[in-house]
Amino acid sequence: MTAREIIDYMESLRDEEQRQVLMRFFKTGPGEYGEGDEFLGLKVPQTRQVVKLVGQDLPLVEVPELLMSRWHEVRLCGLFIMVARFEKLATKRLVDDERAINGRDEIVGMYLQHAEQANNWDLVDLSAPKILGHWLLLPSRLCDKRAIVDELAASTNLWRQRMSMVCTWKTSQHGDPSWCLRYAEVHLHHPHDLMHKAVGWMLREMGKRCSMGLLRQFLKQHAHEMPRTALRYAIEKMSPEERQHWMNS
Repeated sequence: MTAREIIDYMESLRDEEQRQVLMRFFKTGPGEYGEGDEFLGLKVPQTRQVVKLVGQDLPLVEVPELLMSRWHEVRLCGLFIMVARFEKLATKRLVDDERAINGRDEIVGMYLQHAEQANNWDLVDLSAPKILGHWLLLPSRLCDKRAIVDELAASTNLWRQRMSMVCTWKTSQHGDPSWCLRYAEVHLHHPHDLMHKAVGWMLREMGKRCSMGLLRQFLKQHAHEMPRTALRYAIEKMSPEERQHWMNS
């Protein structure tokens, strides 16, 4: 199938009732963070099924047409295709394979080029750890990885900023806390609630996957200045007594 045929197929699955639900859930009204986003009314499992049925053989060069679609679910479909392609090139057998390295770098380059098309929190969260975060753990021929994520973090675009934070979920899962700690500090005073949630969530995952001691050390230094939402997310899995201690910091 071509990208155009995939779009036509997804449009044929349109569900008006579910579309209204999703538009409210993802805050698409005037002045809200998802203002102007348009939905077909497909649930995530439906989009995954589209990828499974018709997206796996789509040439990578066709994916940007999906990413540039007006439809939220079509953009998600494009991101899922990229995730699937990246994971196929990141198996243990292919980690150091030159063609696989170049293929992974091509996907990451495409992802960064179209980053602003992942313009809602679900699009970021379902793609950034599995593409960008996984790439941070693997050999690459691109320039300095930290510089690339720093550039995302320094962007004025909320979704690029969230990518820089949420991608650290994957690095923490593999026992490297440094990425999470770096970008949690960078975004500590971010004004948007979606970044407060991302920072706290990633800190919590870092503590769970890497070291509760490092999480407590971070909180000892920063709890007094953290947005309360970020702090609540970070300490969510602690005992009630310890949560109270940090909230009173």
